[in-house]
Amino acid sequence: MQESDNMQILLIHSDYIEYETKRSTPVAEKIEEQLKKGRMEEALTVFVAVEKNDEDNVDNVSKQTAEEIKKVTEQVKTKRVMLYPYAHLSSSLASPKAAIEALKKLEELLKDASFEVKRAPFGWYKSFTIKCKGHPLSELSRTIGPGDEKCGTVVKVKEEKEEIVSEALKSEAKATSYWHILTPEGELLKPEGFDFTGHDNLRKFVNYEIHKSRAVDKIPPHVELMRRLELADYEPGSDPGNLRFYPKGRLMKSLIENYVLGEVAKMGAMEVETPLMYDMNHPTLKKYLDRFPARQYSIEADKKMLFLRFAACFGQFLMNHDMTISYRNLPLRMVELTRYSFRKEQSGELVGLRRLRAFTMPDMHTLCKDMDGAVRQFNEQYNMCIDVLSNVGIDLKDYEVAIRFTRDFYEENKDFIVGLVKTVNKPVLVELWDQRFFYFVLKFEFNYVDAMDKASALSTVQIDVENAERYDIKYIDSDGKEKRPFILHCSPSGAIERCIYALLEKAHMNSEKGIVPMFPVWLSPTQVRVIPVTDKHMEYAEKVAGELNCRVDIDDREETVGKKIRDAGKEWIPYVAVVGDEEVSGGSITVTVRSESQPNKPANVKMTVAELNKKISNESSGFPFKGLPLAVRLSARPKFV
Repeated sequence: MQESDNMQILLIHSDYIEYETKRSTPVAEKIEEQLKKGRMEEALTVFVAVEKNDEDNVDNVSKQTAEEIKKVTEQVKTKRVMLYPYAHLSSSLASPKAAIEALKKLEELLKDASFEVKRAPFGWYKSFTIKCKGHPLSELSRTIGPGDEKCGTVVKVKEEKEEIVSEALKSEAKATSYWHILTPEGELLKPEGFDFTGHDNLRKFVNYEIHKSRAVDKIPPHVELMRRLELADYEPGSDPGNLRFYPKGRLMKSLIENYVLGEVAKMGAMEVETPLMYDMNHPTLKKYLDRFPARQYSIEADKKMLFLRFAACFGQFLMNHDMTISYRNLPLRMVELTRYSFRKEQSGELVGLRRLRAFTMPDMHTLCKDMDGAVRQFNEQYNMCIDVLSNVGIDLKDYEVAIRFTRDFYEENKDFIVGLVKTVNKPVLVELWDQRFFYFVLKFEFNYVDAMDKASALSTVQIDVENAERYDIKYIDSDGKEKRPFILHCSPSGAIERCIYALLEKAHMNSEKGIVPMFPVWLSPTQVRVIPVTDKHMEYAEKVAGELNCRVDIDDREETVGKKIRDAGKEWIPYVAVVGDEEVSGGSITVTVRSESQPNKPANVKMTVAELNKKISNESSGFPFKGLPLAVRLSARPKFV
């Protein structure tokens, strides 16, 4: 923490905190025997340093500190607070008398607000043990300082400068949304009048959307799974929301990326690449920043204020502006796989792979001649998104549909919108606006509802009616005149990281229902694991592995066969081939087929290598392929987690 003449606090959401006094210092407060040890579970631990400038304003600073603590307790959902004096947060400390006064005042204020509070004693050498929750809200710092007589007390969040918030975000906060359920029969019903029987996921999604409950208060299942499966992890050396990906996770990301790019290429999309950062004061971009509901990272370089892109729109639109486009070229599609797009999401909403600040987004834009053409493209891309998610392993039953539009657009295109609902053949959530707050008149998202009842948007398509004019994008029509196209924004899968999140959450929920969790075979980091029963079967195991046309590894560790099989199960490997005397003599393999197995009831099938190759080929045909991301022999692999 930086030095400052203000009260400093470090807040840690803890599984538990416990301390034990060792010996007193000359300034130690007198305490009773029971305070020489203390422990609190499921608490917000607040390390406090009272500073010199606080001495003349103890009451105000204590009150403001209490308010800050209350805000964080609301976010992390706890009413338990441990106050821990911690001189190491500052080099400009208040007198012991003032520090004790401030700590006692803070304790009193929190107790008066119905908090369960414990306070570690001041002026004692103490040992402590703390277990941090590890989610993005679990570690926060605050500087609380005295203000002038008119303003009272000011609060500064040390890790952030004043946030730049787009006008679209401000509009989104103020916008009046009219929520409805639209059925495949074309009925537009208010949520309170809809019977959610048989639509439990839709009920959860509606509740999430209407109440905007974005903050996380516990660790979702996919976070433990992404670490245990060695796919991805938090990166303590970076900004929150920027993750590290291990070889298996990188492989999965790469396969999904290549698959999505392949699908849009079939539609005629041209792949391009554009810069990661742009001039915040560029006249066109500045206007667009205020029309896009996202928070930006801003940086300063060469006396310019720059921002990191939060989508590929800027680069593609600037490219469109410089192009010569004929009506014969339309619809014209361009795509970029952004690695990365950056959005400075609020820290309380960051968690695992669900909501990140740096993410990989396939971003396609389509220029259309007129609104009729835009609507046709919207329908075509809507169906493509359904297919893309299905092939990734996220089926129509796994997500809920939201369609958002202005009232005017709905009145003019009712049959088309009802047709979108008929396509998915289930009721969808509708958000209706009386006036347009954003650059689009129509938008859909496919939203995955996870084990914590949080919803996350995957695929989306939007009809943009503003940016052709803003970026001066034109095409030459058949009459030789310049005209403005309509623009579609499409992400066929949504963020790649979020697809993996949805697969992990789905696997967790399946396991809760007694279904064996697994990835699609084409995405599985290891598709076949060969397990030799003893060392003498290793030669045959290597022969089998060499004949398999897939990602195959060999468990050559000095472990029992039972443990090797269990470990393969923990990695969700689709096919596990055990080879022993019987297999060597018969020229066969005994394969545990995960998709046909039940918990504690493995489906073991005797087959030839050729039969297994055919089985895997049938399940992987048409999908991208990459080789094994790690050493073939397990004994040669490091552990990442």
